[in-house]
Amino acid sequence: MNEMSRRTIRREQEMKFGTQLTADGCRFRLWAPHAATVGLRLDEADATIEMVPQPRGWFEADVAGVGAGTRYRFVLPDGRQVPDPASRRQPEGVDGPSEVVDPLAFEWTDLGWRGRPWEDAVIYELHVGAFTPEGTFRAAIERLDYLAGLGVTAIELMPVAEFPGGRNWGYDGALLFAPDSSYGRPDDLKALVDAAHARQLMVFLDVVYNHFGPKGNYLSLYSPAFTEDYHTPWGMGVNFDAGDGAMMRDFAIANATYWVNEFRFDGLRFDAMNEIRDSSPRHFLQDMAEQVRAATDGRYLHLVAENPDNHAGWMTRRDDLRPTLFTAQWSDDLHHCLHVAVTGESVDYYVDYAGRTDLLGRALAEGLAYQGERASFVGGPRGEPSDFLPPTAFVSCIQNHDQVGNRPHGDRLQRIAPAPAIRAIAAINLLSPHVPMLFMGEEWGSRQPFAYFSDIGADLADAIRTARADAFAGKSWAGPGGSLPDPMDEDTFLAAKLDWAVPAADDAGWLALYRRLLEVRRAEIVPRLLHAEGHSGSWALLGQKGVRVSWVLGDQSQLTLVANLAAQPLAVLDAPAGRTIWQEGDVAGATYGPWSLRLVLEERQA
Repeated sequence: MNEMSRRTIRREQEMKFGTQLTADGCRFRLWAPHAATVGLRLDEADATIEMVPQPRGWFEADVAGVGAGTRYRFVLPDGRQVPDPASRRQPEGVDGPSEVVDPLAFEWTDLGWRGRPWEDAVIYELHVGAFTPEGTFRAAIERLDYLAGLGVTAIELMPVAEFPGGRNWGYDGALLFAPDSSYGRPDDLKALVDAAHARQLMVFLDVVYNHFGPKGNYLSLYSPAFTEDYHTPWGMGVNFDAGDGAMMRDFAIANATYWVNEFRFDGLRFDAMNEIRDSSPRHFLQDMAEQVRAATDGRYLHLVAENPDNHAGWMTRRDDLRPTLFTAQWSDDLHHCLHVAVTGESVDYYVDYAGRTDLLGRALAEGLAYQGERASFVGGPRGEPSDFLPPTAFVSCIQNHDQVGNRPHGDRLQRIAPAPAIRAIAAINLLSPHVPMLFMGEEWGSRQPFAYFSDIGADLADAIRTARADAFAGKSWAGPGGSLPDPMDEDTFLAAKLDWAVPAADDAGWLALYRRLLEVRRAEIVPRLLHAEGHSGSWALLGQKGVRVSWVLGDQSQLTLVANLAAQPLAVLDAPAGRTIWQEGDVAGATYGPWSLRLVLEERQA
């Protein structure tokens, strides 16, 4: 690539935030409206360079003769040295110097990759540090052939933004543009995405804009990045609407666009959108979705919401049924209904689902179970109507990092529910017309815990231990019992690392089951979803723990599920018409044995 081409591409990839390589050096920039002066300290230099004030609180310095690999800090008026909030790499952690990175150094091989349609998605959620023994981006590449062979079409990485310490779930990210140095260099993450695309796998990234981690973020020292007007479970809200809030909007949107364009992610999952507060006439999340979509080059881009408040309006569709803003959202309701059906738990938020097979029917048919009704756990109404949306507007799962990891002991389903019951809900999850998600190791019936872990430091460790103990005090959870695992103990993290010897043996047949289910989904369900998005379904309760759900798919064929989620047989008088594409458990005529189901497809002409 000649220098003129590199300059042209650089102009296209320039960001408002962070460093920019120039023809003869590097331009350093910092938005610091609360600072009277800002200095630049290069690691190899003895002197501090005075940065030049610019309009709207910006400071700049053009330095000749420096390039990729240069380490630097910004110096505030009180002498404190801080990292670049838009640093692309933090080789010494959140409190160390930032490093200049050439965004064009990586040689991509995925030219022509346009991604895959959303309706084709089967998502595999993973934590980079716990997915392999090495816990790195490069090590994850070695498992991509396995994932492609399993039948998933997308991997979703839990957040990778630089966090304090050597291990973390990722939701304590402090420097949002820097892939955590414990996982590898930025080019290692690009190599993972590139290798996934070579295997026709999409890659999604979990991003967090509702808060910053409690250590390593210094924005509040020199900018109005946070506001007392809103509070989240993690502290002050991010300022997206007051005073200079427009700059924080730009900062977050630039970050999302950076992941999508510079790293070529195929989609983003937005953590806890209900905790992103904005009272301005145009909500930050609307700007985010529209601008990120407009910044891409025409390939498929999937934006997924996590919204425990069940706000369905973010998934509105255009006349051609394509998403206007967000593609889909995680359906906590679907998970909770299926979980309660097989475990019988009624503790914490599960109290609103206990004994409510009717809610399962509604969630399967319409995506959400609570659509404005009162939920006792939240102490008031929860949700909005969702029956105007197709089932592909919802991501379903029977396990994920939250629902496993936020249990006291991080115990998975295999420890708390009978195998026949898990097989039944696995089939429902993978063969319903929602977009299914698996949590790493689920497909081989992993019994390893995935408890909360962190390495945030001694100054906050006791506060985190106390908060978790208080959260679980006096509540009866199924599981191994005993004292809570210490989130700061490295053994808690090491226990969560997948044991890859288990799927190699597959003694219990879980892996074979998941592969067969995904083969059936690929052959029977996906082609009918790709035709068009279809419509919400209809449902009926069968006895106390049986349910019948029907969906009209995009090609006008009808998919019907009849399931008995009880330990006793169920008589079903009205048998669905069509061809059986899956049967689980003992089904003989009109009698459905314990934990049994049939999925029937009736093909019709459009």
